[in-house]
Amino acid sequence: MKKKQYIGGIILLIISIILQSLLALVFLLTGFMKVSGNKQQVETFEHLNLPQWFRVITGLVQLIGATGLIIGFWNPGVTALAGLWLAITMLGGVMTHIRAKDSITQAIPAFILAILATIITIFNLSDMLNLFS
Repeated sequence: MKKKQYIGGIILLIISIILQSLLALVFLLTGFMKVSGNKQQVETFEHLNLPQWFRVITGLVQLIGATGLIIGFWNPGVTALAGLWLAITMLGGVMTHIRAKDSITQAIPAFILAILATIITIFNLSDMLNLFS
């Protein structure tokens, strides 16, 4: 039985690392696009009726989260904090799309990212709790 638990733990670790890497890459790219004034991001924030300074702040929040995920490769507790940070950020994105009366398909990417960030948080929750004990 212990061998199955060990193999299951390895599989979860691999899934967690892949998910963490994917999220770090996504948030590095989207955060940089927002901060650098990418045309698509500027238009999106105009469509959402949000000021452009908020686009820059949102990009910085995403870059901080991505940095936390990268640091988390060495400290899983930081991974959980970054996951929570990004999940809350993406839930804000979902709410913004709802407020703008966008179609559900426009809010789905933010919703999926919120779910994935929540999964990363759950995978590393005990490590995060150890940071505060």
